[in-house]
Amino acid sequence: MRFLTVAVMSVAAGAASAQAPEGWIFSIDGAYLNQDSSDTNGGGSFSADRVYSRVGAFHRNPDGISYGVSATFGQSDYDFSGTPALWDKVDERSVTVSLAGRTESGMRWFVAPSVRSRYASGASTSDGRSAGLFAGVSWEVGDNLVIGPAFGAFEGLGGDDYDAFPALLLDWEFANRWSLSTGPTLGASQGPGLSLRYDVSDTWGLTLSARQETNRFALAGGNVGQDKSVPVVMSLSYDPNPGVSFVLFAGAEVDGSLAVENATGTTLSKQSYDTAPLLGVAFSLSF
Repeated sequence: MRFLTVAVMSVAAGAASAQAPEGWIFSIDGAYLNQDSSDTNGGGSFSADRVYSRVGAFHRNPDGISYGVSATFGQSDYDFSGTPALWDKVDERSVTVSLAGRTESGMRWFVAPSVRSRYASGASTSDGRSAGLFAGVSWEVGDNLVIGPAFGAFEGLGGDDYDAFPALLLDWEFANRWSLSTGPTLGASQGPGLSLRYDVSDTWGLTLSARQETNRFALAGGNVGQDKSVPVVMSLSYDPNPGVSFVLFAGAEVDGSLAVENATGTTLSKQSYDTAPLLGVAFSLSF
């Protein structure tokens, strides 16, 4: 899953929220994380610094179709040591259009087409460009559970013709102050996963999240890079009001691997890396 999926899901989920205000909602999100040095089985090590930002606008219409647009910008700066660098900086850009609504029976739905580009230094924006779609439906089951299926399909890079995946939309308050969701966490992890949250108070919360990532991007010469891992993250959030959130998170990337493929999908190199500590901060503003 990609960071773009996070942007799609958060815009759609926010638009579908029954507590969201009517009319235009503008949002700004950002995150920084450091992935500490980790040894690879290729004899070297690497670390990474990642920065993300997103701006969006969404018009919520409870009696009809809601719509919006968001733009995401990000950069991952890799630092290899003791081995030739596989790549250095990886940039990502995306634009997403979102449509959402609900039927008379209470079913919520959203459709979010998007165009994205992920590319390393030496490659161009067009080399890493792809288009895709994420969509889903959900229902309120009682007062504390929203659940439903979702599906995503995106053009692939290199030997991948497309990247298609199912997903689950879940927001379940299963006990007082406890909730389980598949909502995204900006920056801490980049794809749909599972998050367990405990509301310490009305303004403070603790969240444990885990998700699987497979990040692919264009390299120079028509090759494709891949960074695959499972981030496990503990977050402390401070939400002084419904439109403001600040997050401090720490965790680790486990089961990680780096790979380089040629344009036909043949693997040119692949190496696993040890558990890598993560630390970062994030914020979200809406008005």
